[in-house]
Amino acid sequence: MPLKAIDIEDQKTGKELYSYQKGAINKIFKCFEEAPDDYHLLYQLPTGGGKTVIFSEIVRQYLKHHDKKVLIMTHRIELIKQTSRMLTEFKVVNKIVDSTANLDDQDDYSCFVAMVETLNNRLNEDMLDISNVGLVIIDEAHYNSFTKLFKFFENSFILGVTATPLSSNIKLPMKDNYNELIVGESIASLIENNFLARAEIYSYNVGLTSLVVGANGDYTVKSSEDLYTHNDMLSKLLHAYEEHSKGKKTLIFNNGIKTSLHVYDAFHAAGYNVAHLDNNNTKKERKAILKWFKETPNAILTSVSILTTGFDEPTVESIILNRATKSLTLYYQMIGRGSRILKNKDSFLVVDLGNNFHRFGPWGSDLDWHKIFRSPDFYLDSLLNDEELESNFKYEMPQDLREKFANSDEVYFDITETYIESVRRGESSKTVLAKSIEQHAKICIENSEDVYDALALAKLIGEDIDFRIHRYTKCISKCTFNFIEWLREDYRKKLNSFIRVNFDEVFEEIHGFAPKE
Repeated sequence: MPLKAIDIEDQKTGKELYSYQKGAINKIFKCFEEAPDDYHLLYQLPTGGGKTVIFSEIVRQYLKHHDKKVLIMTHRIELIKQTSRMLTEFKVVNKIVDSTANLDDQDDYSCFVAMVETLNNRLNEDMLDISNVGLVIIDEAHYNSFTKLFKFFENSFILGVTATPLSSNIKLPMKDNYNELIVGESIASLIENNFLARAEIYSYNVGLTSLVVGANGDYTVKSSEDLYTHNDMLSKLLHAYEEHSKGKKTLIFNNGIKTSLHVYDAFHAAGYNVAHLDNNNTKKERKAILKWFKETPNAILTSVSILTTGFDEPTVESIILNRATKSLTLYYQMIGRGSRILKNKDSFLVVDLGNNFHRFGPWGSDLDWHKIFRSPDFYLDSLLNDEELESNFKYEMPQDLREKFANSDEVYFDITETYIESVRRGESSKTVLAKSIEQHAKICIENSEDVYDALALAKLIGEDIDFRIHRYTKCISKCTFNFIEWLREDYRKKLNSFIRVNFDEVFEEIHGFAPKE
């Protein structure tokens, strides 16, 4: 028996549906009404748009008009509980099927909420009767763990819901498991109509070519931790926080527990109010940490993936992506944690330390989800790789540092262009670094009264030095980590030496008079 498009104006629950949610429900019912019994429909709606509200109302109406049961699948225990609570708000009596559930009373229920692995075990053990399930709803449908259960529901309507209709496994495109995609309200529209907060994004250029891509298509934890636990990256993170997020409730996402613990140590040593959370924490510890985070205005919570789904804390004011990802879905999930709107919150900050902004574009940009659904490989192939991204970067001094070099009209030095010119002239590649050191020394001397001032300024430009070394090593060939570290140290020594030896001469050349004794 097909689903019928119904009038949802008679809703009498504790949740009031918005117009776009009502429109989505009618589209979904209309599609099911016209589709065959085994139709698979995918519905997209941004994080914060109310996917759970929408499918809870669908369940309510379905059970009201059909003599069949409903099964809802999720991939996380937190989502099971949230879904069950929302269904209850819609006056839908439901039973959670988890590892401890007693199914002796299953005949008394018309709606079940289950985690995918538990459900798979119960079905293989023939412990749950699904013969009369007419509608299956899959939350966070982009995860492929659900597809192994489709064989049990060959005669059921399947509704998948997701914020990003792009499979978590590039080898298993969603178009192979769903017949059609319905695209919901856009992020831009939800922001314009005050349903979501606006993201203010600040991106820091980061060298990522040391990262390794794993079998799942994303960067490996090991290579990410090698990069993000380095003192330079931890310093950059602290600087970024202090420049944009200081005093704001901040959520930091990392790729790896080791990285998150290093972040915790760095912020704790700096005197900030910080906590760490990963999947090794007990339920009691997790509950206490999240309660602290909710109640503490300037709290900083550093975590590992665990809060990308199933976590809703509207008071978050700042999101820091202390990781790189090749997953558009993860990019949107992480930023979406800050998008919940409050009475006194219509915007939030995003600090990107993984070139994710350059890779995917702004959060909420106008993506053609239908095209991505139909041709995911075309979309993924169109993304720039890390070397292409970084080739377009230009180092920009932070404003507070640039003010210390106010006497210099230009502080940027193009390593790549200088290298190309040197090669054309038949010069050694070492001349590139020599010219760079000379330019660095000049701007330090140009903004100093004596050699000690110049040496003090030279200590502040470490990030620029590292950027130049990175560019230089890309020009000459791939270099070992130890060689790059030696270059960084050698550059600093030579810069300091150049300043000491040539200060008076350069100072007089710049100013037309000798420095004061």
